[in-house]
Amino acid sequence: MTNILITGGVGFIGSNFIPYFLEKYENYNIINLDLLTYAGNLENLKECEDNPRYKFIKGDICNRELVEFIFSEYDIRGVIHFAAESHVDNSIKNPGVFIQTNVNGTFTLIDVAYKYWMDKPNTYKDSYKNCRFHHISTDEVYGTLNETDFFTEKTPYAPNSPYSASKASSDMIVRSYQETYGLNTVITNCSNNYGPKQHDEKLIPTIIRKALNGESIPIYGDGKNIRDWLYVLDHCKGIDLVYHTGKEANVYNIGGRNERTNLEIVHTICRILDEQYPIPKNSQFSILNSQLKSYKELITFVEDRAGHDRRYAIDATKLENELGWRANENFKSGIVKTIEWYLGKYLSGIK
Repeated sequence: MTNILITGGVGFIGSNFIPYFLEKYENYNIINLDLLTYAGNLENLKECEDNPRYKFIKGDICNRELVEFIFSEYDIRGVIHFAAESHVDNSIKNPGVFIQTNVNGTFTLIDVAYKYWMDKPNTYKDSYKNCRFHHISTDEVYGTLNETDFFTEKTPYAPNSPYSASKASSDMIVRSYQETYGLNTVITNCSNNYGPKQHDEKLIPTIIRKALNGESIPIYGDGKNIRDWLYVLDHCKGIDLVYHTGKEANVYNIGGRNERTNLEIVHTICRILDEQYPIPKNSQFSILNSQLKSYKELITFVEDRAGHDRRYAIDATKLENELGWRANENFKSGIVKTIEWYLGKYLSGIK
């Protein structure tokens, strides 16, 4: 059995990845280190609680003593690093937390891995030669795009928010340990994820929750900011491929080829809700809003956020051609599955 450390596994992407990984690979034990901040919810991994190959540890990736203990106690042979503060609005209000977790936390993890797996630069200990550090990053490190270009693995970094700057910094730390010490690393930069288990504050859960509650659905600026949307399980499959078969010292972009404006997203969700859970059946609506005919009438435009990038779009050709990855879901199919999951959550009274 091989022990893999997954950080931030109680969060959105990690909590989709761990059940997938446990089911697919019977030769792995997973140790999940998560601080359980506001974005972490143990309910996300309830299906793994009784799995003998799964171990949860509550703790901070910045706590070097704890990280060193985990490596030695469980003889960690691989790291898949999800843990990060990731909400752009929160990074604008409180950037220090993002620097601490995303930059210092990544440094702590990779430095402990280097010292545990290697005797000196470019020299792995005999029994740790296949150990790999996989860093999960974001397309936001590349900044913003014009109307036609795409982010590739060669796009220069140009982060525009404290969040994306902290992730760009963590990417550079990982790169430096590859180049200076010869640590076996890979980095994946993904586009916007959506699907089950995402935190309520994110765009798609917010639209669904606000609509069902009969509240105004806030859209920044003119709603024409464009994002490339990736179904979370497709992302998990891409991470799996890169961790196992990606070339050392390489970066792989994972994108869904599903560009949508924020306004298109909210209109699509409202249309599906109108069909699946129309307003006359919605007992959560107030008397004031009960006269509405469509959830679209709840859309409200609010002041744009500071430094709001206009467009992200990923070219995933390298991952597709070199490793054979393909997204199974397009946005049309993925958003239906996503809405069905959140209807189950919100209509059962779980907030």
